[in-house]
Amino acid sequence: MSTGASNDIQMVIITGMSGAGKTVAIQSFEDLGFFCVDNLPPTLLPKFLELMKESGNKMNKVALVMDLRGREFFDHLFKALDDLAETSWVTPQILFLDADDSTLVRRYKETRRSHPLAPSGLPLEGIKLERNLLEELKGRAQIIYNTSQMKPRELREKILNEFSANKKTIFTVNVISFGFKHGLPIDADLVFDVRFLPNPHYIEHMRPKTGLDEDVSSYVLKWSETQKFLEKVTELLSFMLPQYKREGKAQLVVAVGCTGGQHRSVAIAEYIGQYFEKDYNTRITHRDIDMRKDKIT
Repeated sequence: MSTGASNDIQMVIITGMSGAGKTVAIQSFEDLGFFCVDNLPPTLLPKFLELMKESGNKMNKVALVMDLRGREFFDHLFKALDDLAETSWVTPQILFLDADDSTLVRRYKETRRSHPLAPSGLPLEGIKLERNLLEELKGRAQIIYNTSQMKPRELREKILNEFSANKKTIFTVNVISFGFKHGLPIDADLVFDVRFLPNPHYIEHMRPKTGLDEDVSSYVLKWSETQKFLEKVTELLSFMLPQYKREGKAQLVVAVGCTGGQHRSVAIAEYIGQYFEKDYNTRITHRDIDMRKDKIT
């Protein structure tokens, strides 16, 4: 087993309907020790990321409010989110605050403020326009709060409970080797079949060994088809892992199988696990390595 961990920056992007509680939300994140920026234009996000990186560990928890007050920049938000998904050192989450139309109208009347999208019109007109503009962004959010029935104190408590340090989820990549003859791992999210690779079983002195032995591992990894496979699978996982992580998945189980789970799958699983341990909390398990070493693997 091999274990690694990354020092990710936790980033929460707060957005949603005007009047749904973003001010209360950003104040709550300040209380949690987050570095907070209200109404950051999405076009400035790349520069902000540079400043975060230069700060070392001084800005490891960040909360940003992005909403339609900066609507001239809002079209750039989706590109900014896509760029964020490409980084391995930032863990972005979108917190979308919503409320029913009637609740939002009531809140605007109570504060005697005009809606930012209908400064000279009825609040409901601006609310409907804003809801339509935010529909796609809401679909990309990992966390959605409807604050219609919440008091400010209740929203604050909900955020404090959700985002306190001891609630932060660590994304773990579990890499498992297995033998197809013993069945698929029932908890596998992704399965890679490496039975097409040259088999050390047919080399007599390697037969009783495993993929953890240096000569067996070197044999499995030296072939051009192995190198091409590893190039493609690490490229695929490099794209997929940030997507799973962004969606809030706590772990991903990557299963690598050969015939018996002793030679090829073990060597490949070790390679994949070690490849990603610099960026992710990684665990490597060899399920069938001791099932029987004198049978075809």
